[in-house]
Amino acid sequence: MAKWHGISRRKPSGGRLKRSRGKRRTEVASENQFAYIGDKDARKNYRKRSGSQTVRLLSVNQANVSIPKEGRTVMATVTNVVGNDADPNYVRRNIVTKGAIVETDLGRVRVTSRPGMHGVVSGVLMEE
Repeated sequence: MAKWHGISRRKPSGGRLKRSRGKRRTEVASENQFAYIGDKDARKNYRKRSGSQTVRLLSVNQANVSIPKEGRTVMATVTNVVGNDADPNYVRRNIVTKGAIVETDLGRVRVTSRPGMHGVVSGVLMEE
């Protein structure tokens, strides 16, 4: 559900304020779109102001994994979320955010991209 970021029509005391204008489209924020771990990568385009677009990731199957010791980046298959400092419920629900630790076929990877903003999952391989 979208959130409205407009000015309240009530005073701190609970009384009404007289405001003649209604809600504006620019005051409505976009809904939360979480990136879950799934069978394939799925993306969704969102239209922003002035016709620009942003891409959000709906489901994650593969990630770009950077291997610092070898100095290369490879694609890896993501299996599940192991840890997430943002919210422990994200681990239970397999939601990928920036800073999340995911299990891949190469090992554990810390996510460095923002899947909800960039539309891709990139991360760095953690040393065991």
